[in-house]
Amino acid sequence: MKTPMECVLDLAGRQSVIRPKDLDGLGVPRNYLGRLANAGKLEKVGRGLCSSPEAQVTEHRTVLEVCKKVPHAVVCLSSALRFHELTTESLFEVWIAFRREAWAPRAGYPPIRVVQLSGQSLDFGITEYSVEGGRVRVYTPAKTVADCFKFRSKVGTELAIRALRECFRNKKASMDGFWTAAKVMRPYMKPLSRARYYERRGIRHRRTVRSSAQLFQ
Repeated sequence: MKTPMECVLDLAGRQSVIRPKDLDGLGVPRNYLGRLANAGKLEKVGRGLCSSPEAQVTEHRTVLEVCKKVPHAVVCLSSALRFHELTTESLFEVWIAFRREAWAPRAGYPPIRVVQLSGQSLDFGITEYSVEGGRVRVYTPAKTVADCFKFRSKVGTELAIRALRECFRNKKASMDGFWTAAKVMRPYMKPLSRARYYERRGIRHRRTVRSSAQLFQ
C-alpha cells in the first residue's frame, strides 16, 4: 500500500502541475504538498502550485498554471490564438475570461490579463483540452477570433484580421461558425462572404473581391 507521500508524487507524475486542493481526492492532508516541496521532491512553480522535477514542460505550461489557480477561467483572446496556433507572437501574459461577479485573481506569476463576460458571451464556445495531464478550458477558434474583434481596442484590429485569415487558411473554423460566434464580426464577414461567392464563379473584377483579398494576403 502506498504512503501518502507516494500518492502525492504519483499524482504529480500524472498531472504535472498540482495544487493543495488536488490532494483532497487522495484523502491526503493538503500540507503534504508543502512538505514534499520543502524536501526537494517537488518544485514550487507558483503560489500554491507544485510540479514534479521530472515533468515534461510544454509551451502551454503557463496556461495550465493559470487554469489551476483560477479554475473557473476560460483562456481567451491572444492566449487562445496562441493555443490554437493562429498567431506566432510570443506572449508574456495569459488572457482569461470569467464571470463578472466572480472573484478576481491576485497578481503574480504568470501575469494575467482579464476580461469579464456574462451570459452567452461567457458560456458559448468553451472546449476542454488536456495539457500535461491537466485540464484547461479554451474558447474555440471561431469564438476566439470573434472576441478579438469584440475586444479589438485591447488586442488590436490587425491581430484580429490576421487571426481571421489564419482560421480560413488552416480551416480551423467555417463561415457558419464565425457567423454564429458573434455579430460584431459581421461587417468583416460580409465582404469576405461576397469575395468567396464571386471567386468560386470566376468573377474577379468586382471591387468586393479586390478589397476582401487583402485579408488573405
